[in-house]
Amino acid sequence: MPSNQEDQNSLDLQQYSLILKRRWLVIAAVTASIFGLSALIAIRQKPIYEAEGKLLFSKTDRVSSLTNPSAQVGELNGVTQLSSPLDTEAEIIRSNPIVRKTIISLSLTDKKGTPLKIDEFLKKLKVKSIRGTDILAISYSSSDPKEAAVVVNSVMKYYLANNISVNQAQARAAKRFLSNQLPEVEVRVVRAEAALRKFKEENKIVALDQEATTGVERLNDLSNQITQAQSNLVDAKTRSQLLQRQLKLNSLQAVDMGNLSQSKAVQEVLTEYQKVESELGVAQTRYTNQHPTITDLTAKAAALKKQLAMRVSENAGSEKSVPTQNLQMGELKQTLTAQLVQSDVERSALANRIKVLQDAYTIFQKRLGVLPKLQEKQQQLERQLQVARGTYEELLKRSQQVDVVVNQNVGNAQVVSMALLPDKAANKITLYLALGGFLGILLGVGIALTLEAMDRSLKTIEQAQQLFDYPLLGTIPDLDQKFKGGEAESLLELPMKDNSYSAVNSAFEMLQTNLDFTVFDKPLKVIAVVSSTPGEGRSFVASNLAVAKAHMGRKVLLVDADMRHSCQQEIWKLSNLVGLSNILVGEAEFPRTTQEVMINLDVLTVGTIPPNPAALLDSQQMSLLIQEAIQNYDCVIIDTPALSLFGDALILSKMVDGILLVVRPGVLDLAVATTAKTMLKQARSAVLGMVVNGVTADSGYIYYSQKGYYDKNSSDAYDGKLRNGKGEVKLPNIHIS
Repeated sequence: MPSNQEDQNSLDLQQYSLILKRRWLVIAAVTASIFGLSALIAIRQKPIYEAEGKLLFSKTDRVSSLTNPSAQVGELNGVTQLSSPLDTEAEIIRSNPIVRKTIISLSLTDKKGTPLKIDEFLKKLKVKSIRGTDILAISYSSSDPKEAAVVVNSVMKYYLANNISVNQAQARAAKRFLSNQLPEVEVRVVRAEAALRKFKEENKIVALDQEATTGVERLNDLSNQITQAQSNLVDAKTRSQLLQRQLKLNSLQAVDMGNLSQSKAVQEVLTEYQKVESELGVAQTRYTNQHPTITDLTAKAAALKKQLAMRVSENAGSEKSVPTQNLQMGELKQTLTAQLVQSDVERSALANRIKVLQDAYTIFQKRLGVLPKLQEKQQQLERQLQVARGTYEELLKRSQQVDVVVNQNVGNAQVVSMALLPDKAANKITLYLALGGFLGILLGVGIALTLEAMDRSLKTIEQAQQLFDYPLLGTIPDLDQKFKGGEAESLLELPMKDNSYSAVNSAFEMLQTNLDFTVFDKPLKVIAVVSSTPGEGRSFVASNLAVAKAHMGRKVLLVDADMRHSCQQEIWKLSNLVGLSNILVGEAEFPRTTQEVMINLDVLTVGTIPPNPAALLDSQQMSLLIQEAIQNYDCVIIDTPALSLFGDALILSKMVDGILLVVRPGVLDLAVATTAKTMLKQARSAVLGMVVNGVTADSGYIYYSQKGYYDKNSSDAYDGKLRNGKGEVKLPNIHIS
C-alpha cells in the first residue's frame, strides 16, 4: 500500500510538471507582468522612515493578586494556557484610547489634512515581542522621520500612564474590598475561638491526643492487673480448699479455734479440767462411782466443764459447743490454721481488688469510646478557627500591601530604549519585488491550472489509456519537436521514406512489430486506420505504417477510403483521376488503378469524389475489392474518415481484420473520444489497439534518432565493418525509445 501511494504521488507530480511545461508561456507572461507592476509601485513609493522603541515587562504588577489570597503576588500570567501576557499588553498598546490620545496630542493628519483615523494609524504602528525576552518592540512608519520617533515615544508614554492608572484603580478597589472583609473575618475568628473553648470545658478536655494515648496504656495496665488478680484468686481458693480438707474446719472455725487456743483463760480452765479428768480416770480405777472421791472429782469436772464452756462462749462469740480436743492444738495445726485464715483473707481481698479493677476498666473504656467523636468535633472546631485566622492574617497582609501600592506610581513596564530619529529610510524595494515575483508565479500557475481545467482535450498518453482502455501499440513523436542533442527532425509527411534515421522511423517500426503480435489465431492482412476526430494524423500514420511494412519485405497496398477529404494523393504526390470510387462503380479495374510509389508498396487513391460515399463503401463491390486485394498483397491498409463526422469507418470495420485507432493529445476532445469509444463498442469493431501520434516530451516520452545512436556507438557495436557491396554502411532497423 505505501508503494502504491508513492507511485500515485509521483504520477501527480509528473502531471503537474507537464501542465507547467505546456503552459510556461502563460506563467511567464503573468509573472513578468506582476513583477513589473511591483517594481513600478516600489519605485514610485515615497521614502518611509521607521522609528522603534522598546518596553521591558516584569512579572510583578503588585495588584493582580491582592484580592486573591491563593494566588502569588504580582504574577503576570495569562488566563488560559494559550494566551500570552506580552500579546495581551501589545493589544492594549494598540487599543483605541491610547491611539486616540496619541493622534489628538500630536495632531496627526492624513494627506487631505483631516485627523488621522485609528485604522490608518494602526496600519503604520507595529507592536511585536522580541523572541526569548520580555520586551515589546514598538515601531511606527512615516514619511517624516521626526513624526515617526515622536509617535513611538508618545505611544509608550500614554501606555505607561494607562498602566499605572489601571494598577492604582485596581489597588483602590482592592483596598475597599479588604476594608469591608476584615471586620467580618475577625468576628468569625472570635466565634470560632469561643466555640472551641466551650467544647473543651463541657467535655473536660485538656489534650485529647495525650488522653487517648494515656487511656490506652491505662486500659492495658488494668487488663494485666485484672488477669494477675484473677490468677492469684484462683491460687488462694485452691490453697484454702486444701487446708480446709486437712483441718476439717472452715475458715470461721479455724479463726475461732485459733483464738481459743491462744486464750489464756480458756487454756487455764482447760488445763484444770484435763487434770481433774485425769484424776477422775485414775480414781475410777480404784473406787466405785459412789465413792466420795469419785463424786467430788465428778462434780469438780462438771463445774470445770461448765466454766470452760462459758469461757469458750465468751472468746468464740458463739453458743455452739466446741470439742475439747479442738481447744488445744499443736504447733503444726496452729500453723495450718493460720495459713487457712490467711488464705481466706487473701481470697476475699483479691475478689474485692478484681471488682475495683473491673469497674475502673469499664470507666476508662467508656471514655475512650467517646474520644473519637470528641476528637472529630474538636478538629472541626480547630479547622474552622485555623481557616478564620489564616484568612484574617492573609487579608491583613494584603491590606498592608495595598496601602503601599496605592501610594506608588509604578507599573509592570518600563522603557528600555526611547525611539530615536531615524536617519535612513526603510528600503522596501526588495520586499515589493519579492512579493511581486511570488504573487506573479502564484497567479501564473493558478491561471495555467485554470486554463488546463477548461481545456477538455486529451493531454497525455496516460489519459488516453485510461479513457479508451485499448492496448498501446505505439507512440509517434511530434515532427516539430526538438530532440536531445539539438538536432531537428524532418518535417516531411513521409519520414519513413525520406529520413531513415529519424525517431519517427523507429516509432513506426515498433508499431508494425507490435501489430504482428495482436492477432494470433489468423494472419492480420487488412487493417483500417481510424481516428476519432480530424487532425489526429490518421493519414500520416497509415502512409508511414505502410512504408514500414514495405521495408520489412511485405507487399503492401495503401487504400485511401476517405472520400470526404482525401490526403494520400497529396502525401505521395500522385494523380487522382482514377481511384477507389471509380473501381466501385465499375469505371476502372483494380490492378490497373493502383500506383506503385516504392518497392513493395502500391497506393490506391480515392478517385472521383462521389455524392454517396457511404453507399459505395457499404457495397458488395467494396467487399470483393478487399478480397481481391488480399490475394495480391501481404497487407492492406485502409485510410478512413474520422469517426465523429461520418460512419464510413464503422462500415469498413466489418470488412477488415482489425482497427488501429489513432489518438493525438491536444487535438482530441474528451467528449468526442468518449463518443468514439461508444460507437466502436456498439459496432462490435475489432480494435487491435491504439497508436498515440504527436507525442512530445510533455507527454513523458523522449526519443532519440537512430542516426545519433549509430554515430556514437557504431565503432563499439559494429566496429564500422557492416558495409554492403557498394562500400556503404548498412544500418539495421533498430528502435530506441
